[in-house]
Amino acid sequence: MKSIQQLYNVFLQSTGANTDTRTVSSGQLFIALKGENFNGNQFAKSALENGAIAAIIDEAEYFIDDEKTLLVENCLEALQALAQYHREQFDIPVIAITGSNGKTTSKELINALLTAQYKVCCTHGNLNNHIGVPLTLLRMKKGDEIALIEMGANHCGEIESYCRWVQPTIGIISNIGKAHLEGFGGIEGVIRGKTELYKSIEQRSQLVFVNGDDPLLMEQSKHLKRLIYGSTHADYLFEQADGKHELLRIYAIEEGVKTVINSQLTGDYNFSNIALAVSLGRYFKIDMAKIARAIEDYTPTNSRSQIIKRGSNTIILDAYNANPSSMEEALKNLAAMPQSIKVAMIGGMKELGAESDEEHRRIIEFAKQFHFSKLVVVGMEFKKAAEESGLIYFENSELAKTWFDNQAFEHAVILIKGSRGTKMEKVIE
Repeated sequence: MKSIQQLYNVFLQSTGANTDTRTVSSGQLFIALKGENFNGNQFAKSALENGAIAAIIDEAEYFIDDEKTLLVENCLEALQALAQYHREQFDIPVIAITGSNGKTTSKELINALLTAQYKVCCTHGNLNNHIGVPLTLLRMKKGDEIALIEMGANHCGEIESYCRWVQPTIGIISNIGKAHLEGFGGIEGVIRGKTELYKSIEQRSQLVFVNGDDPLLMEQSKHLKRLIYGSTHADYLFEQADGKHELLRIYAIEEGVKTVINSQLTGDYNFSNIALAVSLGRYFKIDMAKIARAIEDYTPTNSRSQIIKRGSNTIILDAYNANPSSMEEALKNLAAMPQSIKVAMIGGMKELGAESDEEHRRIIEFAKQFHFSKLVVVGMEFKKAAEESGLIYFENSELAKTWFDNQAFEHAVILIKGSRGTKMEKVIE
């Protein structure tokens, strides 16, 4: 069996690590992972034929020779150990961000801002799980000045394990809400799971950035070395611009001087995401004018708070993720929009376990209070609650699209939101 040092020596000769034979390029190190329906060991030979420098395998029957196939006990564990070993070779700031909502948007904003002045190794997309995190760490290279690692989780213990590999010097929890309730076993489990990041930071005497407007996070972080951002009593102070605006405008305040930042994002819920990014920028001594420019130039393109113009209508597409907390915020934001015609099309929320029916029922009641021009619910998760409420209901997004295409909305603002599995983006395709 190969040691981590032996694997690392091969990795250093490679052009990077890859776990997908479909995208293996010349000089890469292939790692043969297993899943429910696949066995990467079976593809080791084809990875080598496609130009891989070597393949890490964990089944001896696929061994070719000692140079080309590197046999280990468990490929996934080898990937994770290799990532940790690689991380330990770097003495640079490593920012770890997690949270129930907003972590990917925050990460993208922070990256857009930091790359204006630094070389940053950043999580691609939402590759934030037990495979994506180590693969991101293995992308760190000589010359990188900051690493920005997104960490997702759906059960307790996950963040703790990620922190062992990542060893963050700066920790951020964007928020804690009703997400992945099934895996965490309820909101108390979510709190325990997400604050594993704080525990890791505390053990290593590092720094956290905390939203001062979030009482829960303030309480959970009170014993830590922290910098606070928010609207009151903060190290980094912000204020939302007056009036109703389709896109979010905020002021960054330094020594009484206000700098206006005009974002391409919508929703009050993005106030803290922008404030966090700006705060990181100031911490890393980026000029405020450069910060404002980076935030203003960032346009979401991944179905997260996307603003789409269709004729006289404005569509808010937020179809990448949904949980009760983010759904409430999106509905409140729709209610606050300046248009008089407001349409909410909301899709089912996943991973809520035994609380699913009640949470979907509660969201419908929450939405009804705003008296939207149209309220449409989509997905089997809403079925019981929709029948009780007499709302417009469709089993899937394809049927919802047919209804939507037959409407003649003018000068309306339309919210389209749901969990990834509901595929609400299909409504406007």
